[in-house]
Amino acid sequence: MSQQGNQTPNENPIDLSQSNEQPINSEENMVVDPEVNTEESVNPDNINSENKDDEWQLKFAEMNDRYLRLYSEFDNYRKRSARERVEFSKTAASDTFTAILPVLDDFDRAAKAMENADDIAVLKEGMQLIYHKFRNILISKGLEEMNAQGETFDADFHEAITSIPSPDDTMKGKVVDELEKGYSLNGKVIRFAKVVVGS
Repeated sequence: MSQQGNQTPNENPIDLSQSNEQPINSEENMVVDPEVNTEESVNPDNINSENKDDEWQLKFAEMNDRYLRLYSEFDNYRKRSARERVEFSKTAASDTFTAILPVLDDFDRAAKAMENADDIAVLKEGMQLIYHKFRNILISKGLEEMNAQGETFDADFHEAITSIPSPDDTMKGKVVDELEKGYSLNGKVIRFAKVVVGS
């Protein structure tokens, strides 16, 4: 029996090269629109960068709004403080003047009393009372009288008007005479004592 007798007509191999059907290639058959960049449209990095830009814009707007509010509040505070300083400077001594007003009333009463007074001793006594009352009020407000007589001359407290030969060696460089008293207010000199210094 020959080999050809064993072959059947349906067993011949199929030649695909002669077939009209082409193999399906999904990549080649894809329709690509040149206007669309598929890589950018689906790139997660680009999506994240856009989200980050939006977040930065929101943060910038929030910080800018906060800055403007703080600047406005500070500007209002500065103007209010300046206004309060001006008002305070106008009324800073109001409590002192209020305390002195009773002394002014006493002077008014003393002036009226002197019009018909015959006893000088009574007037002197009244004036001494007013003087002590006035002095005690000032001391209570922090005024302090400086005692310069016999003290060593100190330019921080004394103002030398002139110098004279000292009566003895112990008075050289010291205050021989006090022409005008010096005063300090709460520890700060507000008027230097005008003195004569021994040389």
